[in-house]
Amino acid sequence: MSAERGIKQQVALEGERRSRLGVPLAAGGVLYLIGAVTVANQLQGLPTVGIVQGLEPALSGHATSTVSPRAREVIYLSHHGLGLISGGVLQGIGLGILTVALLFLLQATSFRSPEPSPAARMLVLIGGAGTAVMEIAGQIVRVIRTHEFASAHNYSSHAVERAVYTGTANVTVEVLTLVLPFLFVIGLVLAVVRATRVGLIPRWVRTLGIVSGVLLLPFFTATFYTLQVVPAIWMAAMGFLFLGRLPSGVPPAWESGESIPWPAPAGRGGGPAPVDGASNGRSSGASTLEQGADEEGASDEDSDGNGSGGPGESGQRRKRRRGGRR
Repeated sequence: MSAERGIKQQVALEGERRSRLGVPLAAGGVLYLIGAVTVANQLQGLPTVGIVQGLEPALSGHATSTVSPRAREVIYLSHHGLGLISGGVLQGIGLGILTVALLFLLQATSFRSPEPSPAARMLVLIGGAGTAVMEIAGQIVRVIRTHEFASAHNYSSHAVERAVYTGTANVTVEVLTLVLPFLFVIGLVLAVVRATRVGLIPRWVRTLGIVSGVLLLPFFTATFYTLQVVPAIWMAAMGFLFLGRLPSGVPPAWESGESIPWPAPAGRGGGPAPVDGASNGRSSGASTLEQGADEEGASDEDSDGNGSGGPGESGQRRKRRRGGRR
């Protein structure tokens, strides 16, 4: 009785927390998408420095140039600092809400599964919170350093390197923005896979979550801004799942407080079992044939053994039958 009461209390607590997290999580997906679009729009007009532009001072006969070819790029970032910070803040808020939702999902999974998940929890906590913070801090550091470059009127290559790459702040931001998203993505994948095993989220939500995690890696966030719509859609889908607004409704594992794994897909684990009617029809047909063969054999024996004569006469009858057939 105490175990059932504990399950009911856990289910009620989870239902309350799901209703509280559903709307913020769906809104977080929208905020993350708006932030990604904002950053993409700010970087759309960023001057590009190719091989020809980089070699322009040398081609002009100057061993060193007072103005670096990349100076225009740094000045452009300085002038668009407000938009970049705004986009980073929106993305950081969205990732922060997602981190809280994943921690709640891991807690609900642990209640239904005896397997411990401290590694996944730590990865989500450290990686998710760190990534959310670095989305904001990274943009702030970039804007401050580029603004210092634009205000100093020293546009040499050494000044560009100092403003963008070197220095404690730049190096720290560069390392953390590479490491923390990897930790977060690993924790995210572990969380959605474990939750699917106990039946808390459908398989398609798990697959979309894994794809979204991959797209949160720095290579995709820095290059393919349009693909960030996928993590936003997944966050919104998770929010609707928590609210019970998906077409499939709330998975049964949430209501029961126990692990209810999803059934295996059709065609996996061998072919389907034979239908009872078909198997009964085959067995009844076989028994009918056997019964008919037995009756035929019994009639032959009766005709051979129940005649008026003895064995000799029955043998003569068989000979006459063979002769007539010939």
